[in-house]
Amino acid sequence: MKRKILPIFLSASLLFLPMSAEAYSDRVIVGGDNIGIHIDSNGVLVIGFYKVDGEFQKGTPEISVGDVILKVNEVSVSSIKELTETIDKFLDHGEVTLTVKRDSMTFQTKLALTNVDGIYKTGLYVKDGISGIGTLTYVDPGTKIFGTLGHEIVENTTSRRIEVKTGTIFDSDVSKIIKSTDGIVGEKNAELYYDEVVGVIEKNTLYGVFGKYTDSLPSGPEFPVGDEDDVKPGDATIYTVLSNNKIMEYDIKITDINKNAEIKNIHFEITDERLLQETGGVVQGMSGSPIIQ
Repeated sequence: MKRKILPIFLSASLLFLPMSAEAYSDRVIVGGDNIGIHIDSNGVLVIGFYKVDGEFQKGTPEISVGDVILKVNEVSVSSIKELTETIDKFLDHGEVTLTVKRDSMTFQTKLALTNVDGIYKTGLYVKDGISGIGTLTYVDPGTKIFGTLGHEIVENTTSRRIEVKTGTIFDSDVSKIIKSTDGIVGEKNAELYYDEVVGVIEKNTLYGVFGKYTDSLPSGPEFPVGDEDDVKPGDATIYTVLSNNKIMEYDIKITDINKNAEIKNIHFEITDERLLQETGGVVQGMSGSPIIQ
């Protein structure tokens, strides 16, 4: 039986295939490796507010959760360190002008700097990056382009997609599995080795995270890439890691296919008792685990 790799998206209980997932060759090296992921955002993301002298800060127009600060007084900032250092230069002014991006709109607004007991406060909670784990889906042996996750990375507080300034994938080992139970999604716990970089992230898209693999090519099997007409209901397998970084293949059954959906268009059930025993179903951290059919 001819077998092909299907790039995927994982949720708490189902797994789906993005039909327009990025692949650049007819054949790819199958992943399944547990990887650490870190993205530095393009700009500083506003994730919340705190009161200063009993009141929340407001700009004109008001800054909202999910806005991205791009500049302070026309000085570009892309990290919390750059943001605070630039604001420090204008403390005597009592306010700064922020250039802010909200969805596709960019605007400017004033932000007051309030001195509270000798410390200047902005009233903003911000974030400039995000880290986590996932599963490597594939590496193109010709171009060394990789794909992982099968879905976009969003910041939890704002549910906004992180726009990539820089990013890496790196080695990690699974240390513990917290099983899924009814109404509760389980997760992989892992040791992250930030210095052991294996790839550079270039895109964070609706269909997954993509970039260039910088380490030597993985030793996994090589398969032709499937397209939507190849996917059939029935038996398949999934590659993933449950302990350290040992890739295992487990049985699943594709139960439904929706070719009209842009994403979230394959449903499956786990039929492998070994995987069910270890995880109770799908757990966080399995996102990107490749399907072979």
